Amino acid sequence: MALWVTLLSTLIASLLGGLYLLGAFRRRRPNEPPLDKGTIPWVGYLLDFRKDSSEFLKRMQRKHGDIFTVLIGGHYLTFVMDPFCFGAIVKESRSKLDFRTFASKLVLQVFGYKPIAANHSIIQTSSTKHLMGDGLTIMTQATMENFQKLMLFDLSSGEEKRVWQEDNLFHYCYNIVFRAGYLALYGTEPHQGADNKEKANEQDRIHSNQVFHEFRKYDRLFPRLAYAVLPPKDKIEAERLKRLFWSILSVKKSWQKVNISGWISDQNHLLAEHGVPEYMRDRFMFMLLWASQGNTGPTSFWLLFYLMKHPEAMKAVKEEVDKVTRENGQEVKPGSPPINVTRDMLNQTPILDSAVEETLRLVAAPILVRAVLQDTSLKMSSGTEYTLRKGDRLALFPHISVQMNPEIHPEPHEFRYDRFVNPDGTKKDFYKNGKRLKYFNMPWGAGVSICPGRFFATAEIKLFVFLMLSHYDLELVNREEEIPAIDVSRWGFGTMQPVRDVRFRYRLRF
Repeated sequence: MALWVTLLSTLIASLLGGLYLLGAFRRRRPNEPPLDKGTIPWVGYLLDFRKDSSEFLKRMQRKHGDIFTVLIGGHYLTFVMDPFCFGAIVKESRSKLDFRTFASKLVLQVFGYKPIAANHSIIQTSSTKHLMGDGLTIMTQATMENFQKLMLFDLSSGEEKRVWQEDNLFHYCYNIVFRAGYLALYGTEPHQGADNKEKANEQDRIHSNQVFHEFRKYDRLFPRLAYAVLPPKDKIEAERLKRLFWSILSVKKSWQKVNISGWISDQNHLLAEHGVPEYMRDRFMFMLLWASQGNTGPTSFWLLFYLMKHPEAMKAVKEEVDKVTRENGQEVKPGSPPINVTRDMLNQTPILDSAVEETLRLVAAPILVRAVLQDTSLKMSSGTEYTLRKGDRLALFPHISVQMNPEIHPEPHEFRYDRFVNPDGTKKDFYKNGKRLKYFNMPWGAGVSICPGRFFATAEIKLFVFLMLSHYDLELVNREEEIPAIDVSRWGFGTMQPVRDVRFRYRLRF
C-alpha cells in the first residue's frame, strides 16, 4: 500500500510540475497587464501568432487594450501598443530590459553564430565609423560604382537600346540591390591593368548573381527557420546553405578580394582580437550579409512599385532627381557616362526621402523584443501603471501601434509620397491626441537595438532608385496592377515581401 501511495504521489507531483511548466497555474498578479493564455497549455497562441502576427495582435488589442500578456510557445510576451510608452521602454537599463538575450538565441539558430559579450559594442563602433559620417561617404561611392557595374555597364547611344525591356520587378530590384551591396561590403575581384578590369568586372557580375541565387533560397526558409518549424527536407537545405555561405564569406577567401569595406575588415579584426576562432568569424560574416542586404532589395521593390502606381509621385520624385543632377553639373544623355550620385546629392532629396519613409511605414514590420530581467514598472499614457514580470518578454510591434495608426497617419493604407515632408522641404511632426510623438515611424527599431546600418541601407535604396529614374523610363506592364498581398509569414523580420511578383518594363530615357 505504501508503495502505491508513493508512486501515486510521485505521479501527481510530476503532473503538477509539468502543468506548472506549461503555464497552467499562471495567474495575473495585482497591477500586471491583462493575461491571456489561450486554451492549450504551453502552446497558447503560438499557431495564431505564426499564422498572421498582425491580425492576432489587432484582435488582442481590441480585446484587452494597449497592453496585454499572451502565452506563445512557452513564453509570456507582454505587448505594448501605446507609442507614448516607447521612449521609457527603449531607454530602460539593460539590467531590467535586455534585448541581447533573445537576439543571441536567434542568431545562433539561424546563422550558427554564437555571440560574445563584446559583439554589440564591436558592431556599434564599426558601424558608427564606416556607415555614418565620412565613412558613409566612402561606402556610398563604393556602392555607386557597383551599381554602375551591374546596371549601366552596357549603355549605348544607339536607338536600338531604347526598346522596352520586360522583367519581374521584385526579382530585378532584390537582385541588383543585393549584389551592389554585397560587392561594396565584401570586396571585388582583383585585376592588373585596364585590360583586365572588364574581365574582373564580368567575374563580379557572374559571382554576385550566383551568390544572390543561393541567398534567395535561404531567405525563403528564414521565417520558418527562425521559428524552428522547418520540415526535415528544408532543414537539410538550410544547413547546406549555411555551410555554403560560411565558405563563400570565409575570412580566408576574403583575403583574395580587393576593395573590402572597412566595416567588414574592422569587425573581423576586432573579433580576432577578442579570441573568436576563424570558423566562428565566418559565421559572423554570414549574419552581417543577411542583416545588411536582407531588406534593402524588397524595400526598393515596394518603392518603385508605389511610384509606378502613383503617377503624381513618380513625377515629383523624377523632377527632384533631375534637378539635383543638373545642379551638380551632370546630365544624362546619349553617349555620356553614367551619372555619379554622391552622398551630397542624396542629401538634397527631401521628396525622395519622404517617399522612402512612406514606403517603410507601409511595409517595414519588425518586432522589438526585450527580456524582462527583473520586475519592472511601466506607466501608460493613461496614467495607469503596470508591473512587468521577471522572466517574461516585452514586445513592441510598431507597424500596428504607430505606422498604421489612423490617429497618427490619416488613411494609413494609402501611399502618400509627401506624407513626411512639408512644402518647404522640412520634415513634418506627427501627433496623437494633440500630443507630439517622438516615435511615429519605426522601421529600424529604436534605442540600443536600433539598426546600426540604417543610414547605409537608406543610401543603398536611394542610390538604386535615383539611378533607375535618371536613366530609365519605367512603367507597369499592367497599368491596373493590384497591390500584391504580403507574405504574412514574414511579420516581425523587417521589410515584408509580396506573395507574387509584378511585371514591369523599362527603357533608356535618352
